[in-house]
Parts: sequence; C-alpha cells; structure tokens
Amino acid sequence: MNPLESQLDYPLGDTLPAIGTALPVAPGLRWLRMPLPFALNHINLWLLEDDFGWSAVDCGVADDATRAGWEALFATGLDGLPLRRVLATHCHPDHIGLADWLCRRWNAPLWMSTGEYAVGRMLTAALPGVDGPSAVPHFQRHGLLDPALLEQMQARKNYYPSLVPAMPLGYTRMQDGQQVMVKGRGWRVITGFGHSPEHVALYCAALKVLISGDMILPRISTNVSVFAVEPEGDPLRQYLDSLGKYADLPDDTLVLPAHGKPFRGLHVRIAQLRQHHVERLDEVLAACFEWQSAASIVPLMFKRALDVHQLSFALGEALAHLHYLHGQGLLRREMGADGVVRFRAA
Repeated sequence: MNPLESQLDYPLGDTLPAIGTALPVAPGLRWLRMPLPFALNHINLWLLEDDFGWSAVDCGVADDATRAGWEALFATGLDGLPLRRVLATHCHPDHIGLADWLCRRWNAPLWMSTGEYAVGRMLTAALPGVDGPSAVPHFQRHGLLDPALLEQMQARKNYYPSLVPAMPLGYTRMQDGQQVMVKGRGWRVITGFGHSPEHVALYCAALKVLISGDMILPRISTNVSVFAVEPEGDPLRQYLDSLGKYADLPDDTLVLPAHGKPFRGLHVRIAQLRQHHVERLDEVLAACFEWQSAASIVPLMFKRALDVHQLSFALGEALAHLHYLHGQGLLRREMGADGVVRFRAA
C-alpha cells in the first residue's frame, strides 16, 4: 500500500464482489464489480433497495463480459425483484454503456443530469466535433505530430459508439441539491464538473454514504481533460472548485467510488487530490521557463509508456494544467508559425 492509501480506511479490507454477485456494504445497498477492456480493468456499480425492486447506479460498458455479469446477477442477485430504474453518474462508457439495454430489459427509466444525457447522446451519434477524428486537429494544434499516432486517433471514430451503442430516448433529470428518494431514504444530488459535463454524486445522510462516481477515487486521480469540442475549457479549475461541494459531509462518510475499494477518509482524500494537482501545476510551471506545448508536457506528467487510448487522456490532462496556469495569469500563450500552440511563464 502506498503512503497516501495508508491514510485511508478500507472497512471491507481486500474483499471484492465476484463478477455477477452483489456484496452488501450498507443497509439496502449492494456492491457490484464489472470488468473493463482497459488498463483500468474494473468498474464498481451499486444496487439500492427500492420500493418493490432495485435502483442501479451505473451500468458498465456494452460488451459480452458485462452483459454476462448482469445476467448472472439477474438469475441470483436481485432476490427475485425487478430493476425499477437506472441512475447514471455521468456519460463515460463504463458508466452508461449498458443503460439502454438495462432500461429496455426492465422497462425502467434512466435518471441522469441534463448535461450528461445531452453529451452522451452526442457521443453515441458520433456527431462531428465530439467524434474520434475531431481530436486529431485538436491534438495537432497542441503539438502531437507523430503521423502513426495521428492515424491511430483518426481510426477511433467509432470508439464511443462501440461501447455505448445506444442510449434511452428519454430520461428523468437529476440536478444539484435534489433529493432522490429511494425506499424512504433521501439521496442528495451533488453535481461536479471538470471530469465530465455535469457529473452526479449521491449522498445519503441517513446512511452516511457517498456514491462518488469518478469525482473522488481512492488510488488514482480522476482524468481532467480539455477536449476538442470545448477547446478553451478550464476543467481543472472546475474540478478543484467542485471538490469544495463535499466540505459539509461528515468525516466518517463511507465513500463508494467507481474504481477502487470503498473507503473512509473523504476529507483526507480530497486534501491529497488537491495536493496532487498543486504538485503537477508546480512541475508544469517550472518546465515553462521555455516554450512548451501540451505534447511536450506529457512526458513530464506521465513517465510510463502510453498507448493511443491513454495518450489521448494524457494530452487532454496536460492541456488542462496549462490552461489553469494560463487562466491564473502565470503563463502566456502563442501559436507558432507551425500552427502549434505553446505556453511560457508570464
């Protein structure tokens, strides 16, 4: 266990639910774990005991392994009760991929924030601006010039639709501060920004439980990227501001993250995440004693080898840190004669 993790409390230790099973973690709340076809190889999903059935929080990607996991759960893990609704924290494929399949299977509504639903529909339709090829000129402008890597990115046109082939044609809106009632217990919607358009976390005061989605993870920092569709975005500032929305939650809150294990130590972890980004910002600012592009910053921030999937996130995150420093007036920005945007200390 690394030093940061040792500051957190994992009440279930190393216990994990097997694929296709549900592990109780709090009254009326069960933990599911589904596989992912990425380096990040799992996602945590949650079942909330509801009136005459269950509410599911998040879905997994639309692949055979995840469908098989759900089918096994339907056979033995729902106590003979139906799935009554699907709550989605945000529109990323591991969270929304099977929403349409689950909603159709159980004739259940999808609950989601408007920002996440709208962007999810755009991505599933692979609309110009949010499809894979749109990232190519975006990353070229920020210093990615390797023809082989650019060709691989160009080929990712159907990446999102392959994992999220469809979304329900309607939804029920969740919005900040709303109390979602689940079998007499209120779950407060806490929206967050920077990782995704309008991420929903859910907090139940009666249980002292936070379903944090990707906003607060115990082992890794959530990706915060500037995307082609919003090229002037400042998502790191939005993310750090969003962490302040958890300030009123109790110290002994049980945090149920989308990746990693349930833990206590919410405010310790938030402080760690803030410190992590302070350190990355200091590194980036120090490197900008000379002109730097997002592509030239990537090796500073990510010292391991990256495949094209990981590189797209790394470039987006490097740019997010540059934009934050630029927004604070600490960097100036220019486009060179080669069409590449670079940053230097102001």
